[in-house]
Amino acid sequence: MYSTTDFRKGLKIEVEGIPYEIVDFQHFKPGKGGAMVRTKLRNILTGRMQDITFRSGEKVGKPDLETRDMQFLYRQDDELIFMDMTNYEQLQMAATSTGGKEGFLKDGQECRVLLYKGSPLDIDIPLSLVLEVTETEPGARGDTVSNVTKAAKLETGITVQVPIFVNTGDRIKMDTRTKEYLGRE
Repeated sequence: MYSTTDFRKGLKIEVEGIPYEIVDFQHFKPGKGGAMVRTKLRNILTGRMQDITFRSGEKVGKPDLETRDMQFLYRQDDELIFMDMTNYEQLQMAATSTGGKEGFLKDGQECRVLLYKGSPLDIDIPLSLVLEVTETEPGARGDTVSNVTKAAKLETGITVQVPIFVNTGDRIKMDTRTKEYLGRE
């Protein structure tokens, strides 16, 4: 059990049998009565945001969450196939449940899989990855206006925006949370 004094961003809690992740929280004391904690929570199962207010000192449950190191094997239609690194058991997961992170997965890549009551919910990948550009248009010579970007397809199949000087075959560093270009390698 967690108390409201344990709240921090990223903490996973369970309220009325539903697992949530704390996105933001704020302690406040109204003019009359006891202190309260206003929270902004993300439902881990559906991804929906919800605002819930707790009384200070109130207890909430700890969800049955587990993370396992797994290897991404391949994509089959709309399913992602992972292999547990300890017992070689294979696990299927819907690609839509990763919130866009599946676009950064390469065959054989290791990542952490978040499980809720034994079923996969989400994946945890590095904050930045170095990927190769497989397809992009050549940049126009003399076009030096700042912040000019073009579309580029990466080796994982995802299309992102990159500066005009990036060419096919370049290895670039990408932020996996925002899908922003960070630099060339």
